[in-house]
Amino acid sequence: MGPAEIAVVIVVGLVVFGPEKLPDLARQAGRFLRTVRQMADNAKNDLGREIGRDLSDVDLRSLDPREVVRRSLFDDDAPAPTVRPTPILRHGEVPPFDDEAT
Repeated sequence: MGPAEIAVVIVVGLVVFGPEKLPDLARQAGRFLRTVRQMADNAKNDLGREIGRDLSDVDLRSLDPREVVRRSLFDDDAPAPTVRPTPILRHGEVPPFDDEAT
């Protein structure tokens, strides 16, 4: 979020909640975010303790499906995909029909 979006959120908050309730809501939102961050850190630490040293060198980002596709598409070492040429029909030629496929 940029400065313009933050300003819009503040103005809308002032209009909807009023200047009296807005500081309390901001405090509650800050506490909520702090609690969520602590929960995430605790979960990450617990997971690290449970996994132990066996999987400590595993890069979790490399297991992301988007990263696998990105690597396979843009990596120079990846083999080039094989492309079969599409058959070209001549004028008046009927394309093949597979009655079992429909």
